[in-house]
Amino acid sequence: MSDFSSTKIKILQQPTRFEWVEQAIANLDTILLDHSHCERKAASMALNIMFRYPSWTVLVRKLTAIAREELEHFEQVNQWLERRQVALAPLNAPPYGKRLKALLRHQEPDRGLDFLLISSLIEARSHERLGLLGEYCPDRELAAFYRGLMASEARHYGVYWLLADTYFDRDIVQSRLEELAIAESEILSTLHPEPRIHS
Repeated sequence: MSDFSSTKIKILQQPTRFEWVEQAIANLDTILLDHSHCERKAASMALNIMFRYPSWTVLVRKLTAIAREELEHFEQVNQWLERRQVALAPLNAPPYGKRLKALLRHQEPDRGLDFLLISSLIEARSHERLGLLGEYCPDRELAAFYRGLMASEARHYGVYWLLADTYFDRDIVQSRLEELAIAESEILSTLHPEPRIHS
């Protein structure tokens, strides 16, 4: 499609290809179901990081707010599933999350930095892809819903990056972010055969 343009997200190394958009639009019910799981996992990740580093006061405050908002989004997506008569059910996960998690270094404080930067990359990719759904989804009301979530996702990836910048030297943050962003794009370089938000 010649007029396709994906908004460039600064911290992402490669934009999403239009093949993903076509796959997602052709399988909206599955995408919604996967989106529900993504919001639940995002809340869980925020809580996990918060409980790992309870002495990081700013982090605890910021991630408490993010976890609360992710659960609100979880409920909103579930309402869409109900409207479309799609039962909340398990899905096979694409390799995206597992392969990103494998990049976490084991020693602290490196592990803490990786948690924050990987979370930032996931939120940035979500922001980009929800924006694409908002632009190309044929259901106008659902498209508007996705456009409405974009600002939250942008804020979330910004919060994770700022937390990394708060607790770690900026040069170290930038260097590691570049490494992880390259890996994140490589994970998505081959379209997963099943439609997912991160596939």
